[in-house]
Amino acid sequence: MCGFAGFLDIGGATPGREAAVRAMAATLVHRGPDDDGVWVDDEAGIALGFRRLAILDLGPQGHQPMVSHDGRWVVSFNGEIYNHAALRARLSPAIAWRGHSDTEVLLEAVAEWGVAAAVAAFDGMFAFALWDRLTRTLTLGRDRFGEKPLYWAECGGSLLFGSELKALAAHPAWDGAIDRDCLGLYMRLGWIPAPHTIHVHARKLEPGSLMTVVGGDRRIASYWSAGERAAAVEGGFAGDAGAAADRLEDLLRASVRLRMQADVPVGLFLSGGIDSSLTAALMCQEAGGPVHSFTIGFDQSSLDESPHARAVARHLGTRHVEVRVTDAEALDLVPRLPQVYDEPFADSAALPTCLLAQVTRRDVTVALSGDGADELFGGYGIYRSIPRDWQALARHPVGWRAPLAGAARRLAGPAETLAGLAAVLRKRRSHPGHRLGRIAEHLEADSLPRLLGLHYSRWRGMDSPVPGARPPACLFDGESPAVNDPALATMVLDVLGYLPDDLCVKTDRATMAASLEARLPFLDPAIAEFAWSLPTSLKIEGGTGKAVLRRVLYRHVPRALVDRPKMGFEVPLRRWLAGALRDWADDLLSEDRLRRQGWLNAPLVARCWREHRSGAKNWQTEIWHALMFQAWLERG
Repeated sequence: MCGFAGFLDIGGATPGREAAVRAMAATLVHRGPDDDGVWVDDEAGIALGFRRLAILDLGPQGHQPMVSHDGRWVVSFNGEIYNHAALRARLSPAIAWRGHSDTEVLLEAVAEWGVAAAVAAFDGMFAFALWDRLTRTLTLGRDRFGEKPLYWAECGGSLLFGSELKALAAHPAWDGAIDRDCLGLYMRLGWIPAPHTIHVHARKLEPGSLMTVVGGDRRIASYWSAGERAAAVEGGFAGDAGAAADRLEDLLRASVRLRMQADVPVGLFLSGGIDSSLTAALMCQEAGGPVHSFTIGFDQSSLDESPHARAVARHLGTRHVEVRVTDAEALDLVPRLPQVYDEPFADSAALPTCLLAQVTRRDVTVALSGDGADELFGGYGIYRSIPRDWQALARHPVGWRAPLAGAARRLAGPAETLAGLAAVLRKRRSHPGHRLGRIAEHLEADSLPRLLGLHYSRWRGMDSPVPGARPPACLFDGESPAVNDPALATMVLDVLGYLPDDLCVKTDRATMAASLEARLPFLDPAIAEFAWSLPTSLKIEGGTGKAVLRRVLYRHVPRALVDRPKMGFEVPLRRWLAGALRDWADDLLSEDRLRRQGWLNAPLVARCWREHRSGAKNWQTEIWHALMFQAWLERG
């Protein structure tokens, strides 16, 4: 796990290339405190910089940027290729290996098989910048699920790239103009979906993609698609629940084993829930002894998972570390979140994740996490509610829904529209049509992706929180995955959007800010394709998600320890906004300040903040979106 940055001069010339790329890489020292390096070819106009967090092959043999044995290829690489040992065995026996790093395997696989074939063979989380000295071709690549970040920008005749936006901003040609349209998208979702960023000139490389740059020509192509793979394997599993559990346990055990490889201490985040408890159980078996587990606790019992984690840790015999975090410790981190995340990011779970990473890094350098299990195995309630609502909505033609939507808008008034109708109808519980309260909000949704997008959207039924913004099209404006089951389609959409652009961003930046590597065993491609091959009935039984995961877990952990309502990794935002954060929020959301800055709808945001402060209405999520933008805008 590391960080890299660099640039390719195409129509311009970066002065002092080596100094420039060193400055870019220096911004990523938190991602790689153990070593650094640069590689520059002035004639070609290419510069690669690197910061290393040593995990495998801790000696100089793992130093980057690394050059292939034949001298043709140079790479800066962030992440892990978990199956590097198996790939090494497939490569030419004539290679005189320098060490045992996965970076060296990456290079030699590219040299022997070509870029596309090599990347297709990788099981891992990765982002890389690869330079072909023979053809003067730059290739940027990102892993299938977007676990590792990769940003790029075209500024002043140079193509900039790196693991975080702060690295690009250190280049002398950087133009950090804010994209008002993407700000509108952020205020709606609380994150910015790829390929967009908060900046006009910067982009994210999308998961499962390769970007090749030759001269002034740039091309981006997908080498792997979750939607296509799900469509290809849907319905492919024909066994019963027991056979599904057997197969899943085999796959997950193999994934955990690969992700425990390291030349440094390894542990895991343990919440006591389904995903982390199963990961912990398999880790203990694979390790042949106790493993380190970590959790943090909060004073508010409704948000505190630590007693559950403690019970599972005691049963499994892990070396458990539990740290209780006070409000003061947590709140001290809030103003620093914009520096960690580089662009506005409003998932409030970022804060406890940062705190957990800091605690974990005191004892280990690598931590496994259960991220991805919910999206693959139906862990969220929306995998029941969204397909149900879409099927009900789709029974009625658009021509029938449009007039009703218009009537709803007229009834609710110009400011509240469909959301207002929903509120009215929800109050009339005795009315036989009270279920229309849910349906009314969704009448204008003409596809399942749009319906899912409504689930994630905030500031609904009112004027835009960003005046003049025309948010660009994103996943929720596109077509549904080409699968037959709407529940599977909803899960795949989350794998394409919410998982890489929210969850993986949250985990990567939080852990890397603490120089900690997070590994996600559920995001093994074989596990994902197995999950997509299962009928929904084996993933969701009645009102219970992750049914097949539970079957495997109950083999290792008593059911009584883990059978409980799902808890999110949350913080007491409402209490904090009414208490310790109130003055901070008052300052950032003052109507005068908002008017002067000109980015947000000052009357709207200020009104919502007043209503929230008074207790008239709970706007905590919308307010947090606004606060995280304001804090980012005001960052030092």
